[in-house]
Amino acid sequence: MTFTQTLKMVAAVGTGAVVVLAGMPAQAGGGHGGGKPAIRTVTTKLSGPFGLDVLSPHVALVAESESGEITAVNLRSGSRTTVISKVPGVSGVAAAHGKIYALTGGPNEEGAAPPSKYPPASVLVADRKGKHVRVLADLLKYELRHNPDRQKQFDKSGKPYDALSNPFSMIATRWGLLVADGGANDVLRVNPRTGKVSTFFVPPNPRTKACLKKGAQANPGTVGCDSVPTGIAVQGRYVFISTLGAEQPGAAAIYKLDGPSGKVLRKWSGFTSLTGVAVSPRGTIFASEVLFGAPAGPTPPPGFNPAKVGRLTRIEHGKVTHAAVTMPTGVEFAGGKLYATSWSIAGFFGLKDAGRLVQVNPHAFR
Repeated sequence: MTFTQTLKMVAAVGTGAVVVLAGMPAQAGGGHGGGKPAIRTVTTKLSGPFGLDVLSPHVALVAESESGEITAVNLRSGSRTTVISKVPGVSGVAAAHGKIYALTGGPNEEGAAPPSKYPPASVLVADRKGKHVRVLADLLKYELRHNPDRQKQFDKSGKPYDALSNPFSMIATRWGLLVADGGANDVLRVNPRTGKVSTFFVPPNPRTKACLKKGAQANPGTVGCDSVPTGIAVQGRYVFISTLGAEQPGAAAIYKLDGPSGKVLRKWSGFTSLTGVAVSPRGTIFASEVLFGAPAGPTPPPGFNPAKVGRLTRIEHGKVTHAAVTMPTGVEFAGGKLYATSWSIAGFFGLKDAGRLVQVNPHAFR
């Protein structure tokens, strides 16, 4: 199984979650001047941390895909509290309207998904304490009914050509919950009150030289690679989307959209395997590349150092720089600080509970 196939399958805070969502300050505090490490580890021992939502200067929520938990992390002390549990393959998390929303990964090409009492490729909702979890929206059902990317879904025997729906990240916005569905190759909008699903954006298939080679596309009749949306960020009235580009060199991109209409305003292209995006109030873009430097094939060669896999990319006034963050996925700029999950796919290298949440300072980028 390649890294892309695996990604398509995936997808202490006081007295608990009441402290997480109640009475949160509007913005985070500033830094402490010089002497800060380039990358500060906030907490360790996370299990496949993918989704990230920074709620305040004190608290972030992390979706731990391997343990099936939504964890609240104290950004100052690093202490952790489990808010929601028993959601295998959970890939995204967002908090809004006094609720916590969680995203479950979808089934693979064979239709298999981790055993769970919740259907795959769904948006779940819980109260502010993480209790009374229920299904808000069934994204796989929407994909089967509407098929926004218009690709052929099944062969003559009824077997899917590819993963039909595998939601990878989610963000709460003024326009509703936005979900990047890597398996379905679209970005969906979910009404947080009713659960109604609609299509927000369908990225075009990248048509790089590698994507036009024979065998690059699993679905017959499709020209170019799958876009595989993976990350979403909002800054003002604008929505930014990152794509994996089917792991092909130069096929990943970042789109800037008008939030109300979903119209594409700008595109940054030529990247490889982007897995998350964040934007500062000044317009600086940060993107995570969890697969950068990863070995080809399903298993790493003997002696390979997994710490060298992954990086963060910064785009500032047209200049591109990078920070050596290991296997990052979720990335968010909040209160003047940049946070990212790291060692997110450490489990693929046989490393258990090696995930981290880190704060990345500006001088980490070179």
